[in-house]
Amino acid sequence: MNNLLRIGDVDIVPGSRVKLDLPVASLYTDTEVSIPVEVIRAKKPGPTVFISAAIHGDELNGIEIIRRLLATKSFKLSKGTVIAVPIVNVYGVLNQSRYMPDRRDLNRSFPGSPKGSLAGRLAHLFLDEIVSKCDYGIDLHTGAIHRSNFPQIRANLRDSETQEMARIFGVPVLLNSELRDGSLREAASELGAKVLLYEAGQALRFDELSIRAGLKGILNVLGHLGMVRKRPSRSKTVDPFIANHSNWVRATVSGLVTDLKMLGDHVNKGEVMAHICSPTGRFVEKLIAPKSGVIIGKQNIPLVQEGDAMYHVANFEEPTDVLEHIEQLQDNLVPNDEKFESNP
Repeated sequence: MNNLLRIGDVDIVPGSRVKLDLPVASLYTDTEVSIPVEVIRAKKPGPTVFISAAIHGDELNGIEIIRRLLATKSFKLSKGTVIAVPIVNVYGVLNQSRYMPDRRDLNRSFPGSPKGSLAGRLAHLFLDEIVSKCDYGIDLHTGAIHRSNFPQIRANLRDSETQEMARIFGVPVLLNSELRDGSLREAASELGAKVLLYEAGQALRFDELSIRAGLKGILNVLGHLGMVRKRPSRSKTVDPFIANHSNWVRATVSGLVTDLKMLGDHVNKGEVMAHICSPTGRFVEKLIAPKSGVIIGKQNIPLVQEGDAMYHVANFEEPTDVLEHIEQLQDNLVPNDEKFESNP
C-alpha cells in the first residue's frame, strides 16, 4: 500500500484522490471509449476495495449510488484505498442496453481475453486493471428490464468473512448464491477478492429506497473494514436473514396480470399471488405459491406468456420475521415526514 498504485498509465500515491479514464476501444466513428474511474487513497495503508456499477448497461441505480458516495463531503478514508467505477459497460449505458454491442452479457464474459470478443476484452481489462489490485469488492446491480428486486445481497455466504460483510451491509435479505461461470464474482474469487453483489430496483429507473440502502450499505462495509469512521446510528439495526434457496414462480398460462402480491410481501404456500386473465374475459387463472417465502423480485409488466418468470421468492424458516425487518429498513431510510416517489 505504501507503493504506487498504477491503473492504466496513471500512478496514484497514498493520500491522493485521482480521476482517470481507462481506455477500452474506439467506436467505428473513431471515437475513443473509456471507463471512468475515481481512486481515493488514504495515507495509512489498509484494504483496497473496488465499487462497481453498470456491468449491465441498463442498470442505473448503482451509478447514482457511487455518484452520491463520491459527492459526499464527509466521505474520507482513514486507511486503505477505494476504487470507484460507476460505469463499467460504457457501451451498454450509451445504448440503454443490458448487453455489449456484440450482444454478449459482460457478467458472463469473465475472465475474458485481450484478444477475445469485445465483451471478453472489456472483462479482461476490468479484471486486470481494477479487480486484481483489490482485496474486496461491492458490485451494484438491479433487476432486468420490467423486473424489480427488493434490496438484497447475493454472495458466497459459506465463506465466513464474506457472510460477515454481507450482514454488516444492512439489508434484510441475504441470498446464498453460488459462483456462476463467467461472472465477475467467480473471476474475482479466483484472484482472492471477496465480493458482495447488491441487487435492488429495476433497469433504466432510479429507485430512492434502493439507492439509499446501497449507499448506507457501502459505508457500513467500509466502516467494518476500518476504512472510514463508524458513525452511531439513531435508527434501529436491521438484522438480515439468510435464504439458502429461492425459486421463480412462473406463469401457467398466457394473458393479462392482476397482481395480488407485491415486492417485499410474505406469501404462504398455496396462497394466490396473482390472477392471469384472458383479454376477452374468457378465463381467470389463479397463480398459486408453491412454497412459503418473501417476494424479493417480480415482473412489472402486466403481460405474460406461459412460462414467464413472475415472482422471485426467497425461502426462509420464519418469513414473517423477515417481513418485519423489511418494514424496518423502509422506516430507517425513509422517515415518516419525508415522501418520495420512484421514477415511473
